Amino acid sequence: MFKKLFGNKKNTNEITIAAPVDGELVPLEEVPDPVFSEKMMGDGIAIKPANGNVVAPVNGKILQVFPTLHAVGIQADNGVEILIHIGLETVNLKGEGFTAHVQEGDTVKQGDKLITFEEAVIQEKAKSTITPIIITNTTDMKEIRKAKNNTVAAGQDEILFIKK
Repeated sequence: MFKKLFGNKKNTNEITIAAPVDGELVPLEEVPDPVFSEKMMGDGIAIKPANGNVVAPVNGKILQVFPTLHAVGIQADNGVEILIHIGLETVNLKGEGFTAHVQEGDTVKQGDKLITFEEAVIQEKAKSTITPIIITNTTDMKEIRKAKNNTVAAGQDEILFIKK
């Protein structure tokens, strides 16, 4: 069942972020990379992907598609800035195994395809496929709560609940 994923009309200070990939939720503190686990870039959650499809977790604008295609930054229509970082140490792949379906400046709707990746390439040549989803403007938020469910469906299940 499709859930309403993007705020509500009664309180625009409450925001939800949908899963950008199908998979299993992992607390950010358990990500085997201190940049993410110690929240150096911001707070969030991670997902161990079940496939290689990455979709927009919100309606918004693409701020950046990294030249190596391993990460994408999105600004939601409500100002929340989200970084989706596909895998760990995937910058070293220099784009191998990744295909971008958007570019900087594109407007996206929640569920639109952003990037596809070959899981086998990442599993063989990078540290991990685990995908952190980071709110990079965390300091602008009053509260960030994480979903409690174990598995999520991309573009459908809510993973982060934010109060501005």
